[in-house]
Amino acid sequence: MTNTRVAVLVAMALVVAAAVWTKLPIGSNMGPVTGPAPSPPSSSTAAAPPAATPAPTPAPAAPATPAPAASTAPPATETPATAQTPAAPPAPAAGAPVPAAPNAQTADPFGEQQTLTARKVVILKGSATWDNAFETLVGSLKTLSGFLDKQGIKPAGSSLIVYTSTDDAGFTYQAEIPVDQDPANLARGMSIGTSPEGPTLKFVHRGSYDNMDNTYEAITNHLDEKKQEAKDTFIEEYVTDPLTTTEDKLVINVLVPLK
Repeated sequence: MTNTRVAVLVAMALVVAAAVWTKLPIGSNMGPVTGPAPSPPSSSTAAAPPAATPAPTPAPAAPATPAPAASTAPPATETPATAQTPAAPPAPAAGAPVPAAPNAQTADPFGEQQTLTARKVVILKGSATWDNAFETLVGSLKTLSGFLDKQGIKPAGSSLIVYTSTDDAGFTYQAEIPVDQDPANLARGMSIGTSPEGPTLKFVHRGSYDNMDNTYEAITNHLDEKKQEAKDTFIEEYVTDPLTTTEDKLVINVLVPLK
């Protein structure tokens, strides 16, 4: 091999090496090389440049590795998660009073003084024995209520039972329903009048009418203790309608007129 051919091959090798490092196509800077055109290299020598050419192909992929970005990902997701967590309600201070439950039922008044005002009522008189007292009273109130319904008159207050006399066998009474207008064509035994008026004591009974004896005994003890004198009559005001309320759910105000 002549010196010229060796020089040419060395120059070509240098150009190829420079092209690999600068990512330029082979032969782009061949100007400085002088001398006659080289003859085709042998097969063993010419194979070197193509083998070196694919080397730069994977080089651009190296910078695309996302390793640094992945290291900062967790802090980015932790911040909003912490911000969205609702704050827990403050715990009550130790020893702080517990608020009372709403709508707590208080004890019914017993012996409360009040003054009754007379009202217009439709009256139905009757009598009964103690054994069938409640059934008889409810029957009279049902008769009055049915009569008013037929006349298109609505009650103007709670139904009343006014006891006019009592003995060991039974009692006489007046069933009364308050109204704002006079009904026409009163049925037999009915009349228009006024309800009792004046100072009274109010006692509340809840539950079955069969337990009214206990309430009246407590009323008698209260009058004796307070040294109060009552008239010979007393009144039951039916806060719940006895025609539609089960007997164990009754609420009855017992009104005792005072002398």
